[in-house]
Formats: sequence, structure tokens, C-alpha cells
Amino acid sequence: MNAIKTLLATIIFVLLAACSSEQADSTDSVGAVGDVNPAERAVALITAESMRGPIIELSDDRYEGRGPGSAGDRMARQYIIEQMQDIGLQPGAADGAWEQTFNLIGVTAEQPSSWEFEADDGSLTFKQWDQFIVGSGVQAERAEVADAEVVFVGYGIQAPEYDWDDFKGVDLTGKIALIMNNDPDWDPDLFAGETRLYYGRWGYKYESVARQGAVGAIIIHTTPSAGYPFQVVQTSWTGEQFELPAGDEPRSQIEAWVTEDAARQLVALGGHDLDALREAADNRDFQPVPLGVSTSFGMDVSLTKVETANVLGLIPGSDPELKDEAVIYTAHHDHLGIGTPNAEGDAIYNGAMDNAAGVSQILAIARAIISLPQPARRSILFAFVGAEEQGLLGSMYYAANPTFPPGKIAANINYDGGNIWGHTHDVTYIGLGKSTIDDIVESIAQSQQRVVKADQYADRGYFYRSDQFSFAKIGVPALYLDSGTDYVDRPAGWGKEQHDHYTEVHYHQPSDEYDDSWNFDGMIDDARLGFWTGLSIAVADEMPRWNPGDEFEAARLEALEAVAQ
Repeated sequence: MNAIKTLLATIIFVLLAACSSEQADSTDSVGAVGDVNPAERAVALITAESMRGPIIELSDDRYEGRGPGSAGDRMARQYIIEQMQDIGLQPGAADGAWEQTFNLIGVTAEQPSSWEFEADDGSLTFKQWDQFIVGSGVQAERAEVADAEVVFVGYGIQAPEYDWDDFKGVDLTGKIALIMNNDPDWDPDLFAGETRLYYGRWGYKYESVARQGAVGAIIIHTTPSAGYPFQVVQTSWTGEQFELPAGDEPRSQIEAWVTEDAARQLVALGGHDLDALREAADNRDFQPVPLGVSTSFGMDVSLTKVETANVLGLIPGSDPELKDEAVIYTAHHDHLGIGTPNAEGDAIYNGAMDNAAGVSQILAIARAIISLPQPARRSILFAFVGAEEQGLLGSMYYAANPTFPPGKIAANINYDGGNIWGHTHDVTYIGLGKSTIDDIVESIAQSQQRVVKADQYADRGYFYRSDQFSFAKIGVPALYLDSGTDYVDRPAGWGKEQHDHYTEVHYHQPSDEYDDSWNFDGMIDDARLGFWTGLSIAVADEMPRWNPGDEFEAARLEALEAVAQ
């Protein structure tokens, strides 16, 4: 063990020992790292075998892909509860329960086989699945638009802080907005350059045009702008879709995707060129462009109401003053359930990597932390959240109904996926540069002889695509620890090839299954990094902070003020 890791282990042991008079007398031997140091003994419990079992179990066909509200979902939640009981965690939900239940509305749009658009000089018909995917934007038994004009709205962004408004006051009431994916990326001082912000996410796009009164929204898919091929749209946006019950927020009737080739044909029908439109949209003075194309469209919608839950396990803190603060680990337990069969006829979307691997990592971390002879000063909550694949719904529900006030949540550490290819020289820290957690992660990674790198696919906007985003929005310093790409004893570029292959072939597909070729060495490193990071925060005198000027700093200050009153 190198000096940094020895120092970190010693600091943690001293802080833990300080919480107990029994431990206080034993601090003379703290420098003897190894068998003597309980933190080192604890982290050694994070092994391949401690993680393999939960992954194999949760991704088994018996769980039917863990779709929200399904029998497989209930099985998964019960399995996780049994694991937490075996570990020795306490129930972390209200009234001594393991589950924080919440309702979802299941929305199944009967997508028509074709979609027709008309202009003065002709018409155009698109084929469902091959050229478009469409869902209902409303929780009603019918979604419909009549004689709606299509208007190209560029990126569909309103961002006053960047002096950017794609709408320029144009009234979109009764119209369908055709929208580019992503956000402007050519200037590092504008929308963070190649790093995608929430403005570039599909969820923001749909919300944004609905606020303008649009009755429909169509996002132009390209693999670079989405970060995944069109097959992910096909499998993720068909079948039953789940939402939290609707409030009074603006909604469009239909929410769709089209391929780039289809979009090119659509704008050409109205006498426009797609490349020219996109070039115009890369300027602040862009004005929405009516395309001279209209469409009428309707589809029946089946609605169901189901119940799912966030599964919460707790280790109460030991410090009388700090135990009402918490470090929260998260991993989503759901996946896509049963969907469209692949070429082999497999219709079960098992979600082994996404996200049985994440669940297994924080179960292993929980087992390691609870083995310590004394709890940390702050409480530690292990939250296995539901319905992430439907738009971060479980973590969104928790953020709106937290078991700890947001100003008392010290940090969120999220796992979504896992490294199945071996040791890496690096680790990906999604959220690097945003908070004071950086120093902790970098010190621990150095002790592992690894380099910390920011999101290595920054153009895909991963910070806004997993559950840490829900916590960040309520002000909680949050991060997502992901696999590195620089693999030990592998040639340059090999790691990126593996990651890209997974995205292109297995992501949100029935083939996301466990097999015996998985190498857990890197997953062990990543889980141990999370163990040390969370424990360091749980014993520190002060909670982490967002860096000055960060997009979530204001929410944090508001949350801290609320608990100070």
C-alpha cells in the first residue's frame, strides 16, 4: 500500500475510533495498516464474489427485465430487501419500512404504422419503427393533433444566462416543433462546448416546446447527437412507458423521434435544406422556420396505474450532532422489462450491466461499511431507486419526498453500470470540476494508482442522464463513478472500443446479459473507490460544497438556509 492510502486509512480509522471510547484506547496501533485497521479489513470485503451473485440473480430471465410495477420489479425489490436484511442494514423509509412506494402511470401508445405529412407540392409518408417512433405526451386515452404546421425551432433552447432564445417570441400554439438534439457545442464558453448540458437532453426539449404551446414535438435523431443508435430509440420508446402522475405542467399531445434521413425528407417537402437549417440554428439570431408542411395525427392510448418503490437501507450515524445528516449511495434497480424481440426472438431486457451491476456494487459497499466496528459520524443511506429508465422517476420522487432534508444530505454517490473488462489506469468521474468532492476522489484514486478523468463521453451528457441529477437539482453535491477506458495491459483505444461496442450492440437490448467472460477487477476498484469516498464524507467535519458559480450552487445555498432556520 502506498503512503496516500495508508494516510487515508489512518485518518478514517482515527475518526471512527474517536466516536467510541472503546476504540479511543486502541489508536496507538492505527499506523499498522492491514489486519489491525478495520477500514482496510472492511474494504477487502468488496470482491468479485460479493458482486457476481446479485448480478446473476437480478438479470435472470425469471425477473422478466424488472419493468416498473411488474412481477419482476416486485421480485427485484424483495431480493434487495433480503440482501439488506442479511447485511444488517436498518429500514430507511418512513415508519420503519424498507420501501418508499410511489405510483406510476403506464402509457401505451398504439403507434400507427405510418405518418403522413402534406405540403402544397406533394405529400410524404413515414414508416413506424424504421423512420419514426412516437409516444403520447398526455395521460389521456387519445393523443391527437389536427392540421398542425411543422416549425423548425433549432435546438429548442431558452437559456438567458447564455443570451440564447431559439423561440424569439414566436407563437407555437397548435404547431409541431421539429428540434435538433444536443446543444450548441462549438464554443467552450457557450453551453460548455462539447460537454452536453441538460439543455441538450431529450427531456428538456419536450418540456421546452410544450411551454411554448406546441401540440407536438419531433426530435431529429443522429447517433452523434444522441450518443446511441436509433435502435435504442426503437426499443426504449415503444411499449408501455411510465410517468409520475401528471400535474399542471404544460404538455404536448405527441412526442416523437425521426431519423436524420426522414427529417431531411420532411424539410425538403417544404422546400428547405436540413443542413442549411441546422447551420442557421447555430447562431443567436436564429428565428423559427415554418416549413410549409402540415400533418394530422392521432392514436389511441391505453393507461394503467402501477406501484413501484425506492428500496432504502440505512446505517444510522454515531455522532449526536451529525447523525441527522446523510451520505446517500444510489443505483437504480429497474430496467425495460419485456419488449420487442430481437433477431433471436429474445424479448426480455435483462439489464445485467444496466443496472444489476450498479445494484451489486452498492450492496457490496454496504456490506463493507457495516462491518466497521463503529458507524460513521453521519448516517449512510443506500437507495435502490426505481423507474430510472423511464426518466429518473424514482430518484425524482425521492428528491421531492426525501427522508433527509436536502440541506442535510452531504452527498450523493451514484452507480449506473459497471466495468466488466478489467483493471484500468483511470476512472471516470462524471461531475468532476463541480464540487469539493473532487479532492477526495482524486486522492483515493491516486492511492489506487489511477488517474481521475472527467466524463470521457462529455458530448453525451451523462451527468443529466442518471439519478445523481435528481439530487443535484435539490442542491446535493453529487457524482457518478463510472469505468475508465485506459485498460491495464491493453493497447491504446481498446477500452473505448469495448464501451462503444456495448453501446452499439447491447445498450437497452435483450443482449445485456451476464456471462462468465466478465472480469470484475475494475468493478472492484470502482466500488472500493466509492467505499472510501462515501466514508470520507461521512466522517468529515464539514459537508462537501458545489464550486462557486456551479449551476447547482444556488439550490444548495437555499437548502442549507432552509435547515438553518
